[in-house]
Amino acid sequence: MRLDEIKRLLKAEVCSRTYDPHLLVRGAAAADLMSDVLTFSRAGALLLTGLINPQVVRTAEVASIAAVVFVRGKCPPEETIRLAEENGLPLLITPFTLFTACGRLHAAGLRGCEDIPGEDRDAEPGEVPIGSAE
Repeated sequence: MRLDEIKRLLKAEVCSRTYDPHLLVRGAAAADLMSDVLTFSRAGALLLTGLINPQVVRTAEVASIAAVVFVRGKCPPEETIRLAEENGLPLLITPFTLFTACGRLHAAGLRGCEDIPGEDRDAEPGEVPIGSAE
């Protein structure tokens, strides 16, 4: 699913200069425990979280996350945004709760990381657009 579609579905605002509307994400992961992100996410996935600290960006970098969506309208601090921009990581903010945001994406065809085949953390974001309407 393309990032512009995710933005539309989640009524999200972009909060980083690294936003690419054509970026394809392979699936989605939702967590507030960054250890869960490292354990269960896949390369090229979208991360939805309520955490807004810089550790989210560091974890996303290690896990090869394609983009991050902050839920419940939480706006990350400048340090988090700056770090994301340095790493080329798009950040979005949705007013929806974690549960509702995940439900909207799933209903639109985006699947969870468990549906992404393989342990390919080194894959480029967008290589296998799980749930893509294309």
